[in-house]
Amino acid sequence: MRRIAAAALAISLLTGAPASAVQPDEVLQDTAKEARARHLSKELRCMVCQNQSIDDSDAPLARDLRLLVRERIATGESDDQVLNFLVARYGEFVLLKPRLEWHTLLLWLLTPLVLIGGGIALWWQTRRRGRLHPSDGALALTAEEEARIERLLQAQDKSG
Repeated sequence: MRRIAAAALAISLLTGAPASAVQPDEVLQDTAKEARARHLSKELRCMVCQNQSIDDSDAPLARDLRLLVRERIATGESDDQVLNFLVARYGEFVLLKPRLEWHTLLLWLLTPLVLIGGGIALWWQTRRRGRLHPSDGALALTAEEEARIERLLQAQDKSG
């Protein structure tokens, strides 16, 4: 019974929701505005940690950005206005998921293009290999080659 309880405790600790770095003094009183702030915080990159959202980061700059987002939401700005302000100030890098624009087109299309190119190369190589070898998998020998193999086998039988 103790093993089951220990296993359940371990599973619950490992699968629990990740802790948020948002401090109680940052939370807005209006729950709708706080939900918007949390949603935006999950879309913004911590400039210190770089692979974490500001919602998950404990860095002082992330805290400043969380407060800035909440301040702008409290003044009545829309989500797009807040994001545009932060992009204007910190650049496109502040977004965890970059926008699809002409200068980010290669970033968005590179992975599908590589996958399609790899698929075409694999198909072409398989097709090319199929043309080089007959479909039964064996190469046909000329009469001269067969006679030479026969002579070699006979010579091996005499010596061995």
